[in-house]
Amino acid sequence: MNSCEPVASREIPSEDTMEWPADVRAPSAHNSSRSFDDVRRSLGAFEWVTFAYLGWLNAMLALFHHNVANAAQYFVIHCWIALGIICLAWAAAHSRNRVLRFARDWYPLPLYIFFFEELQGLVHAIFPGWFDRWLIQFDFNFAGVHPSVWLARFSTPALNDFMQFAYMTYFLYLVILPAILYAQKDRIAFWNVMVSTAIANYTIYFIAVLFPIESPFYALAVTNTTPLTGGYFTTAIEFIERFGRVHGGAFPSAHVAGSAVAMLASWRYRRWLFWVCQPFFISMCVSTVYGRYHYIADVLAGIAVGALGFAAGSWLMERRGALAEIAE
Repeated sequence: MNSCEPVASREIPSEDTMEWPADVRAPSAHNSSRSFDDVRRSLGAFEWVTFAYLGWLNAMLALFHHNVANAAQYFVIHCWIALGIICLAWAAAHSRNRVLRFARDWYPLPLYIFFFEELQGLVHAIFPGWFDRWLIQFDFNFAGVHPSVWLARFSTPALNDFMQFAYMTYFLYLVILPAILYAQKDRIAFWNVMVSTAIANYTIYFIAVLFPIESPFYALAVTNTTPLTGGYFTTAIEFIERFGRVHGGAFPSAHVAGSAVAMLASWRYRRWLFWVCQPFFISMCVSTVYGRYHYIADVLAGIAVGALGFAAGSWLMERRGALAEIAE
């Protein structure tokens, strides 16, 4: 006989009590961790140095925003720059598009210029005045004269033009060696130069806010009465200065520091280039004082910052993860 006993009902666990396998239980956490690690690998030492500088800028703006016009705009722009860097680095790390990768490798150059130009509005964030008197006294004690005023006695149109040409060679130092290393696919050396230049520049921008200097062009305008007239290069630099001159940020000299990094890197990686550039580098250092852009103190400090930047950049590039990963 068939049993008439009711079949025991099976207990169906609810969704709340059901125990899911580990790989199903927390997919979102696993994916988030993997995505973060993926982004991290696409960033290199240059990005982390830049993020540190942006972090300092925004911390300074948060503390001294009352001294900076449009402080909130600066803050937001810096955040967007950081986000843009992350997006560019991640996209380039997962793409073989040459244009995208070129942009990812060379975006540091316009970034230096942007950060320097914004000093115009940030230089008095902490201290309202100028500290030029200290450097004017240093130069006078060092040379026994005001160097920019004394050099004006040798002024001729031809010399003025050569000095302005020498001053402009700074932009070549930023490009020539990295371009050679980039063309020869020496990624480690290329990024060593970029990271070292970044450290040197960011150090200068940091000091410029803590120690505002306006340069002999402004501070010694009453005594620098001899006009530095010249030819094509003088006209070109006057045009650039008309739209790009920053009132402040003279100490240490960014021109000298960036060029010093290039010279030291050339000595290590392409020594023939060091000997080719050496006379132009010396001429550029003289031109910064001759053209009334800097004090001798700015030049000496620029060389020191450039040397420290190259040493720090070389050390960082030896650390694990310093070179961003890219798709092969």
